[in-house]
Amino acid sequence: MLIATDMPEVAHCTVSTCAYNTDSNCHARAITIGDGDNPGCDTYFANNTHTRSHRSAGVGACKVEACNFNDDFECSADGIDVGSQGKSAKCLTCTCH
Repeated sequence: MLIATDMPEVAHCTVSTCAYNTDSNCHARAITIGDGDNPGCDTYFANNTHTRSHRSAGVGACKVEACNFNDDFECSADGIDVGSQGKSAKCLTCTCH
């Protein structure tokens, strides 16, 4: 069964080491962001092999309660950017109140 739902798109991802990243775009079905006040991409994992999928990833859940775009643990941004901060993949769109 395939479930269609509205969710923000991962507009760009510059974390080239992620298995879901191909051509600076995320191709996971959906990603999860955050833990507490850390807007890390929980779906990220490093791999030498990258997905062959052509779908665009959506943001399935956001666990950063203080993010201005968090609406009942779902992202309300139009789209997000994911990039590297230190050794971590993070949501660069996250802004906290």
